[in-house]
Amino acid sequence: MAEVNRRLTDLETVLGEYMAQNALAARRAQLEQAQRDEEMRQFKGEMKDFKDEMKDFKDEMKDFKDEMKDFKDEMKDFKDEMKDFKDEMKDFKDEMNAFKNRIDKFVENSEKSREEMNKKWGDLVNKLGTIVEDIVAPSIPAVAAKYFGIADYDKLLVNAYVRSSVNRSVRREFDVVLIAETAVLWNETKSTVRQDYMEQFISALPSFTDFFPECADKRLVPIFSSLKLTVEQIKFLSRNNIYAMAMTGSVMDIMNFNDVAT
Repeated sequence: MAEVNRRLTDLETVLGEYMAQNALAARRAQLEQAQRDEEMRQFKGEMKDFKDEMKDFKDEMKDFKDEMKDFKDEMKDFKDEMKDFKDEMKDFKDEMNAFKNRIDKFVENSEKSREEMNKKWGDLVNKLGTIVEDIVAPSIPAVAAKYFGIADYDKLLVNAYVRSSVNRSVRREFDVVLIAETAVLWNETKSTVRQDYMEQFISALPSFTDFFPECADKRLVPIFSSLKLTVEQIKFLSRNNIYAMAMTGSVMDIMNFNDVAT
């Protein structure tokens, strides 16, 4: 009987251990299942994030493809424009070559006309160069008598080159100089009037007696003349006490006699 009791006790011990191990195993299984469930939940979350990222990536790729398509379209338009530009440049070069050929032909065929034109220009320049001798100089004695009471004069110099008495290395051309007993008329003539021409004449007036020391005690009458003078040019000369002479009708005449201070 005691043996039976011992064996029952041993059996109960083994059964208790078995039940404890089963409980422990069940607990471990629960923990492992919970861990697997958590890992699965995390995995599903990661997969969802991955799917979202893939969706964003696909959307970006679609946008990129759309941009690339637009870029290709723009490049095609650019290539077409470049082709049109090249065609236009070719047409322009062809036109320029044709124009150059026409110019070369014109130049080749116009040598005679050019020579004739040069001759005409030369004749015109020569004619302008004789304004002093042909028109101005003959008018000076009449102007001297009409406006300054000079009925007679000692010298009438036309296009005279005179050496300075102060600096013997300096010579100056004087268009017209009329020397009388008490006065001397100095006329400067320009076929084309410019402001600096008038200013140069004004600045040269004080040096007149360097070239004509014999006239130091005579009254100097400065006259600036041209075939035509504008109103502003005449006013400028008047402000600087220079007589302005221009063509009126068929003769040269003083235009500002009453406006010059004497």
